Amino acid sequence: MRWLGVLLLTVAASACDRAPEPSAIEPEQSVDLLIVNGRVLDGQGNAAIAADVLIREGVIVAIQPSGDRAAQVVAERTIDAAGRIVAPGFIDPHSHGEPLETPDFENFLAMGVTTISLGQDGSSPQVASLADYLSEVTANGISVNLAMFVGHGTLRDQVGIGMSPNPDEAQLGMLRKALDEALDVAFGMSSGLEYNPGLHAPPEELNLLAEVVGARDRLIMSHMRNEDDDQLQASLNELIAQGEYARVHVAHLKSVYGKGAARAHEILGWLEAARADGIEISADSYPYSASYTGVALLFPVWAKTAEQFAVAKTTRRQELADYLRQRVLARNGPEATLLGTEPFVGETLADLAARFEMPFEEVLIDVIGPQGSYAAYFVMDDELLSAFLVDPNVSVSSDGSPTGFHPRGHGTFARVIEDYVVKDKLLELPEAIRKMTSLPADQIGMRNRGRLLSGYAADLVIFDPANVRANATYIDPLQFAEGFDVVIVNGQVARESSVLTPGRAGSVLKPGA
Repeated sequence: MRWLGVLLLTVAASACDRAPEPSAIEPEQSVDLLIVNGRVLDGQGNAAIAADVLIREGVIVAIQPSGDRAAQVVAERTIDAAGRIVAPGFIDPHSHGEPLETPDFENFLAMGVTTISLGQDGSSPQVASLADYLSEVTANGISVNLAMFVGHGTLRDQVGIGMSPNPDEAQLGMLRKALDEALDVAFGMSSGLEYNPGLHAPPEELNLLAEVVGARDRLIMSHMRNEDDDQLQASLNELIAQGEYARVHVAHLKSVYGKGAARAHEILGWLEAARADGIEISADSYPYSASYTGVALLFPVWAKTAEQFAVAKTTRRQELADYLRQRVLARNGPEATLLGTEPFVGETLADLAARFEMPFEEVLIDVIGPQGSYAAYFVMDDELLSAFLVDPNVSVSSDGSPTGFHPRGHGTFARVIEDYVVKDKLLELPEAIRKMTSLPADQIGMRNRGRLLSGYAADLVIFDPANVRANATYIDPLQFAEGFDVVIVNGQVARESSVLTPGRAGSVLKPGA
């Protein structure tokens, strides 16, 4: 049956990937928005065509050859896209933020993103009802579309398992029930197996949950247990085992310490072999050589939480110091850890060691602590990273947020166009757009977004690739990208000429809809 499902998906994908025939619209009909004279990329990897896009009530109603009766169409507003690309709005399959606090998400709109995916790394909002929370988001308004995931770690906390490594049968039953209820509104379950409490979950628990996800035709989006190069295959195998029951996805594919394109292709080969065995496994990646997360990542399992750290600091201090020193040195040293939380913003761990005149491991123990800061970690190889990012089965993600002290939250999608397409020519523009639109849409399970086709939601971006700039840097990461002249969400202009438009046109998306 799995082989039959894969065959049907392949046939469906082949049908979708054919260049669309321009559709016509009756001249007497009116539209809300008419985009003329642009070079239209459909998001499926096909070459650009000269076409006009007609939008009514948030939906693309026609794509027709440029000038073909466009003058006869009555439009509330016409945008002339001459000399520019018209593409589907970008879809970020792995992003962060709190929509009730920063509902505008202008950092994403500024780089052409019209849909984000929250609830990542095993952590979703700690609320009694995810459905009620999303209703509140809708009532408050949001400027981008939102695809929500439910966090495995969050569910563990909610049913009382917490950091227990051995949940009993009753607890697992409650966990499965809570997951099934959340999947009414969530596109899948995220796991964060490098973080508390998910790191305590045994494979058997994850497989039981995968059965629930698969029964609902949802996705498991996993920050895997260990991304170090020598542990990566074991981590992938654990996720592939879950793939026997559900679609699975590697969040922010990376190899810490891995080097070179050959190693990247070896890792990608493991994913391809799993696909050949009938496992529906996908991945995303971002175009930066530094990761970003809390400094708890550096601490041992027995000293990650505030409570564990307090005990370890007094009873195992020398062991803790030795562990931290070895861990940081293995991760390219204290100079490769750039702090991103006040009062340490913009300083490396080496800077703090010099300022406080103490070894960097003592700074981690006595000044910062495991919960004291987030940081960027320069631990990845550019050649390996680029090989991941250009792979046709790997989509583009930011793993960023409006406030994170890392340029990926403000620059990712612009950087792909600026560097990978225009400057380095590692990707052709139609393929880059596919990896940022229809590919993530298919991975997540969105049915009417990610393509410029008649009947699809009118999420679009208008830009000249030569003008796109990712301005965010590691030292100044909160700078908006530029070059995306018009960003349209559900048929409404959300941002134009670097100015956010009043009103929030985004929607909370429903799985399966």
